[in-house]
Amino acid sequence: MANHKSALKRIRANATKRLRNRYQAKTTRTFIKRLRAAEDKKSGQELLPKVISMLDRLAKKNIIHKNKAANNKSKLTKFVNGLS
Repeated sequence: MANHKSALKRIRANATKRLRNRYQAKTTRTFIKRLRAAEDKKSGQELLPKVISMLDRLAKKNIIHKNKAANNKSKLTKFVNGLS
């Protein structure tokens, strides 16, 4: 266990950030699953901008890599455009 005050504070801050990052990443994965389960194009197009925004936010905060976000956005856009 750390002895310095600053190290103890850093441990607390890291735990808080870790929980927040995990929550945001899990929420985004859930929305991606919802988008992939979309049956019609209209519902897919309504959900796509929200999911893209979430992916961009995760990439900006380095929770996921920027290329992973770009790949996900590309695949999801292709999926929605292929819906009828």
